Amino acid sequence: MSKGLFIVVSAPSGAGKSTICQGLLKTCPEIKFSVSYTSRFPRPNETDGQDYYFISRDEFRAKIKRSEFIEWVESFGHLYGTSRKFIEDCVNNGKDLLLDIEPRGAKKIKKELKGGIYVFILPPSRLDLLKRLEKRGYDNDEAIQKRLKQAESELKEISWYDYVIFNRDLEKAIHQLISIYTAEKCKRERLSNEIREFKK
Repeated sequence: MSKGLFIVVSAPSGAGKSTICQGLLKTCPEIKFSVSYTSRFPRPNETDGQDYYFISRDEFRAKIKRSEFIEWVESFGHLYGTSRKFIEDCVNNGKDLLLDIEPRGAKKIKKELKGGIYVFILPPSRLDLLKRLEKRGYDNDEAIQKRLKQAESELKEISWYDYVIFNRDLEKAIHQLISIYTAEKCKRERLSNEIREFKK
């Protein structure tokens, strides 16, 4: 059985990453979404088990001690982590996977697992990023400035990503992510088992 393909998508807060990821999942329902764990409380309209697994800080720390996370980071005072077992089970059982992970976590996954596709999403400009953060409505001015500062740090990580998408037009950005997935599925090395069967 061929291993599953996994796509790791990163972006500064407010770049539209979650909406673009949802567009890929809606068009390609065969892709599973990796739901991260977090120690923070749910935001309005967030659902446990769908957006995140919301657990206590103590529960999160216990999972760290048991090495249950393939990556985990602390961001803006909250802990975020990705289940090692879920990722490895999906990849080893030939299931494709989408991960919505910030750059520090994405880099850890790249060191742990081979064969991932890494995509960085950017807003049209820094001004657009500021406007989007303000429009979200659940961050105060201080939190927005912290997110902008973190975005500047994250931009330095673009160099090791495979693809970059500018979210100037949402539908186009979704289509570009779908195109990346489609093209990667057609790579010769990913189809080696099927090619051998065809040659028999």
